[in-house]
Amino acid sequence: MSKKFSYYTKEGLDKLTTELATLKSKGRSDIAKAIAEARDKGDLSENAEYDAAKDAQGHLEAKIAQLEDVVGNARLIDESTIDISQVSILSRVTIKNKKNNASVTYLLVSEEEADLKAGKISTQSPIGKGLLGKKVGETAMIKTPAGEIEFQIMNITL
Repeated sequence: MSKKFSYYTKEGLDKLTTELATLKSKGRSDIAKAIAEARDKGDLSENAEYDAAKDAQGHLEAKIAQLEDVVGNARLIDESTIDISQVSILSRVTIKNKKNNASVTYLLVSEEEADLKAGKISTQSPIGKGLLGKKVGETAMIKTPAGEIEFQIMNITL
């Protein structure tokens, strides 16, 4: 089975590793305390609190395993190697909707780091895919849920 690598900014990878460390330390400690408290309440065969704590432990361990897999397959993007002559991952691109002349700036990131409110869109999103490889002045016809929209590339920076 081939591993799927995901590309992250330093900020995104730091966030993941911090979350993983927190789950491993504080999360496991909190669950252990909850299990111990439930165990002290008597018969385990009829102890719903104990069952709930064990379920929570299972969910925590699954989350830890998933994050370890993601971090293990994460690749840090070296910003110095990014070509800003065309749109690529980590490009900050300003586009103009040719129909209504509205301009917007997006940072293209990995799917896991996407956050539309922060202006970060995934390279796997319809707009992200449509912009990849385009140069300043070119137009991109992008299929969106609202129909096909034509965008002009106004600016590309890091």
